Amino acid sequence: MARLTIRTLLATTLVFTLAACGGVPMSRSPGSAGAQVTIPQRPAGSAASEAGLQQWVQAFRPAAMSAGITPATFDRSMALAHYDSSIVALDGRQSEFSRPVWAYLDDAASGSRVSIGREKAAQLSGTLGAIESRYGVPREIVLAVWGMESNFGANRGSTRIIPALATLAYDGRRGQFFGNELIAAMRIVQSGDTTPEGLVGSWAGAMGHTQFMPSSYLAHAVDFTGDSRRDIWSNDPTDSLASTAAYLRQAGWQPGTPWGVEVVLPANFNYALSGKNNRQSGASWSGMGVRTANGTAMPRWAGSILVPAGARGPAFLISDNFRAILDYNTSDSYALGVSILGDRIAGRAGVQGSWPRGDRPLSNSEKAEIQRLLTQRGFYRDEVDGKLGAKSTEAIRAFQQSIGATPDGYADARLLGQLRG
Repeated sequence: MARLTIRTLLATTLVFTLAACGGVPMSRSPGSAGAQVTIPQRPAGSAASEAGLQQWVQAFRPAAMSAGITPATFDRSMALAHYDSSIVALDGRQSEFSRPVWAYLDDAASGSRVSIGREKAAQLSGTLGAIESRYGVPREIVLAVWGMESNFGANRGSTRIIPALATLAYDGRRGQFFGNELIAAMRIVQSGDTTPEGLVGSWAGAMGHTQFMPSSYLAHAVDFTGDSRRDIWSNDPTDSLASTAAYLRQAGWQPGTPWGVEVVLPANFNYALSGKNNRQSGASWSGMGVRTANGTAMPRWAGSILVPAGARGPAFLISDNFRAILDYNTSDSYALGVSILGDRIAGRAGVQGSWPRGDRPLSNSEKAEIQRLLTQRGFYRDEVDGKLGAKSTEAIRAFQQSIGATPDGYADARLLGQLRG
């Protein structure tokens, strides 16, 4: 889903949605498509209802007008608004367990998805070549995003975006965020790219073949077909695929550089050097004994060592292009999914190293306990939310160093036991 810093919101639904919409999991802050405005809140203590939503719509009107939405566009769009309790239920859905990275990648780069991706590569060869020539993003990466986000267009979503966003702005956990996305959706209508009825997608507002949020659409969507409409909703995926390539290029994709490469680390590797915060040249990593898994020469570009399953799992040297994928969706698992799926579509090998598949997945409660214990020991100073992001990983690595353990930043049952002491 192109840009949604709602990652914490949507990460909770990842386990339910990967097969249909790989991007639904994570980050993306709203695109720079107009100033953010203050969204009215539902009165504290009032029960959510259809009547309440309609009252909220009237309170919302001045905010939309201040953002440049015309009365005609507002009335035409908000005529569709109604309270949908099923959307609220999805917004609040929590899973106590999230899948480990290897299970995620098993689905992300499954044999069937690779086969479909190769078929699409052949069918759309001319279009993909033109997109690659203009934006410099390899066709296999664009195809992989398409596969991850909507299973190559098969699961684009059929929810009407206006009522979904209105419901979430009125009664969701991220009212300000969704209210501004609702304004962005009305800007799309006002631009003439589609109608209020034509705005369809996922329950959280992501639209089209590659699941753009409305604000990201305004900031990055392109008209590649030349019909004067940035049409990401039709069966023709051209504008969606070109918009995805445009997004990644604007996010910093460097033509001619791969996303990264799987590597083999020496037995004496200092895992304190792993992680996205430490970026060194290929020559520097080579001097430490790092080698590519496929036996080719180490790259010249600078990158970071990523060990998503710790010292007992595969390692990857990631380039700045991997970070461009992270801009599209800030989950490391998602970015790896796109990268590995793209490699497989292009005929390259998948992951060569072995995953610690015997590890027991930690529950969200256990992850929150890890954060609390790290806080008590002075290693962690951020929110205790059960989501082990970059700050949690760095805190884990610091704790591991303090006790003489391998500082790979990996959270498992053994780490929890060490923290419990």
